[in-house]
Amino acid sequence: MITDSDIESYWEEADTPERALARLYAGNRRFAAGHILAPRRNIEQLQRVASGQRPFAAFLGCADSRVPVEIVFDQGFGDIFVARVAGNIASAEVVGSLEFASEVLDVKVIYVLGHTACGAVSATVKGEEVPGLISSLFYHIKPAVRAAGGDPQRSIVENARIQAQLLAETSPVLAKRVRAGLLVVAAGVYDLASGLVAPVDLD
Repeated sequence: MITDSDIESYWEEADTPERALARLYAGNRRFAAGHILAPRRNIEQLQRVASGQRPFAAFLGCADSRVPVEIVFDQGFGDIFVARVAGNIASAEVVGSLEFASEVLDVKVIYVLGHTACGAVSATVKGEEVPGLISSLFYHIKPAVRAAGGDPQRSIVENARIQAQLLAETSPVLAKRVRAGLLVVAAGVYDLASGLVAPVDLD
């Protein structure tokens, strides 16, 4: 059942990093509880934002078909900026996209979203030969696998943590905004069974 507080949490202005994060987690709780608002997911809203976007958050998510970020956080057209790549890795192109979201679109949160049963992480843990350029993902994920001692589940958590730390610490554009209190870089792991996102500590 959708309550008045659910509706208020969606429409509350996400004008600070703290409020933006709160809005995201409130949306995820609605999604996991089956109380989705499915806000601003219609042609009228799409037409409203057709001339320009002003998202409040940006995501680095996995390309996995089971991780539709807007749905997982119960957001609509124009709310969040999403870069998706297998293994949610911070490649140069992804970092540039998120710097654009921060510097030009003024998002308040950059969120790295890992998920359970991640095929890219599992493949990196196994370390078997793969065709084409799939192994190019492994280079980015191997530090997490080492940090987790080869444990697949812990590797997923470590990968989200390490990619978020890379964004926060190695991008001068993002680091400057973090220091100024204009941006927060966060991470979490989405559970495919429950639908809930568990925050990952970056310290």
